[in-house]
Amino acid sequence: MTQIRFQVDLQFFSGEKTEKATPRKRQKAREEGQVAKSQEVSAALILLAIFLFLLFMGKGMGERLYRYFQSFFTNYLLMDVSEETTEQLMLEMVYQAAIIVWPFFLIAVVIGFFANYIQFGLLFTTKPLVFKLERLDPVKGAKKLFSLQALVNLVKSILKVLFIGTAVWFILWGGKDELLTLATKSVGDMLTVVGKLTLQMGFTVAVLLLILAIFDYMYQKFQHEKQLRMSKQDIKDEYKMIEGDPQIKGKIKQKQREMAMRRMMQEVPNADVVITNPTHFAVAIKYDGTSMQAPTVIAKGQDFVALKIKEIAQNHEIVMVENKPLARMLFAQVEVNQQIPEDLFQAVAEVLAYVYKLKGKI
Repeated sequence: MTQIRFQVDLQFFSGEKTEKATPRKRQKAREEGQVAKSQEVSAALILLAIFLFLLFMGKGMGERLYRYFQSFFTNYLLMDVSEETTEQLMLEMVYQAAIIVWPFFLIAVVIGFFANYIQFGLLFTTKPLVFKLERLDPVKGAKKLFSLQALVNLVKSILKVLFIGTAVWFILWGGKDELLTLATKSVGDMLTVVGKLTLQMGFTVAVLLLILAIFDYMYQKFQHEKQLRMSKQDIKDEYKMIEGDPQIKGKIKQKQREMAMRRMMQEVPNADVVITNPTHFAVAIKYDGTSMQAPTVIAKGQDFVALKIKEIAQNHEIVMVENKPLARMLFAQVEVNQQIPEDLFQAVAEVLAYVYKLKGKI
């Protein structure tokens, strides 16, 4: 009973996801588009970049916009309304709007790419866009509404509202004297005051959102690592999948050895001589002067395999020569289908000469 309980506990703990993800699991998740990413980083950096652009280029853009409105009120309002003038006016408005908007669009694209790059590097995949029916599961949707991630998003939204609201209130309260006297100022002075307060609010909000984004990215990375965790059994299964099941690999190797053994035994009848220990080792040697530069070992074996080689040799009337030292050296130094090394030439040649003399070849 205790042993059964121990096995159950072992299976339970082996199923807990307590291990760090393997490189293969990380790579697979990355290919699926599952990476540690915070949308707040992109939003904060884009907002900060836009207000930096306005700080350095806002004056020039304002002057261009002023000249356009001046030209509009002095020229276009005096034109006759016709198809040609209307088309000309619309094209000019689209062109001027594009001139003003395209820098912001370019900033959003470049900074958005940069924000994603610093979080997870270069990655392009369409797998997250693939339609999956399981995403329409209402049960899973309800679980997401009451999940920890939903709670974190709620807290994050509340913090953003508090940070932004507090920052804007302090800035406006600090500039209340200028705001209350706007009615007495010229249009240029009004735009200067409003622009200054807008830049202050923009930079303050961007910095606060960037701080919040850093913490959000740390949390997203923690959650990502937690989701990637594997159990000990998952790691074992992955290893088996990559390296192959040890039992299957063992059976394959056994089959390969059996096939190699059968091929080797089929070559024994072609041998010129079998050198024996006499009981522990047996080495079958063949020599053909027309196709071989030196005698070659075509089969060898120890104990049971040696007995099998001798049995086949006896059935096919192959000469067997007992030479204990030579049999041991050949078995240890020469592989199957390998030629005899030079230091054994003399000993093997003497054996072959003896065999050829018995067969009447010399």
